[in-house]
Amino acid sequence: MLVLGGDGTVNEAANGLAGSDIPLAVLPAGTANVLAVELGLGSRMGGALARLPSYEARRIALGRLTAGKEQRYFVSMAGIGLDAKIVTRVDPALKDRAGKLAYWAAGLTQLPSRLEPVEIRVNGFLHQCGFALVSRVRNYGGDLEIARGASLDRDDFEIVLFEGTHPLRYVCYLLGAGLRQVQKMPGVRTLRALRATMLSEAHVQIDGEYAGRMQARVEIAPAALTLMMPPARTGRDCVAAGAA
Repeated sequence: MLVLGGDGTVNEAANGLAGSDIPLAVLPAGTANVLAVELGLGSRMGGALARLPSYEARRIALGRLTAGKEQRYFVSMAGIGLDAKIVTRVDPALKDRAGKLAYWAAGLTQLPSRLEPVEIRVNGFLHQCGFALVSRVRNYGGDLEIARGASLDRDDFEIVLFEGTHPLRYVCYLLGAGLRQVQKMPGVRTLRALRATMLSEAHVQIDGEYAGRMQARVEIAPAALTLMMPPARTGRDCVAAGAA
């Protein structure tokens, strides 16, 4: 299946194809194009079309979000706390006109308020944070790198936890991400895991789309999707992390 769209459109297609043998190929459109950037397709249609014929089908893991009896897969990431709340504040009309600037505008609305603390269990330990990124990819929003050790070639998540609830602290974290130094900053913890459990209710987004406010579990679903990927990735070993 060939999908032309942003990460939300890709997410819909991946949920339909999960567990099947039908390969998914992506062409960039939409707002952020996180997956297209991760695959080296870039954000321009001409370049993506030129690269796509050389790509090869590879079986990859997906993330799976479970809340009660509801389950949903995600390809790139789940965001818990701050960024998911920002997604709820995005003006759709501004997003259509200005793209990513709509997310920056929504983020500015969070500056006057403290964040809600999030309790999350990873690898058997309880952590408190204001924002947790559970990622399968390096890039975030198409422009930043936060989970710099994440890879679609692996069978685990890279989980980046940001401590604190004061919004100005997250301005500093954002500057660190822009300098590709965020994982070295005080208050930032990076973990590898197969699953994580939210013990408090929190806003959640998957692949840039709001999933709701919930208590939930995210976990790896091994070999769940066939994705068209660059040949350079073929032959890399998938490495599994310890269980939560």
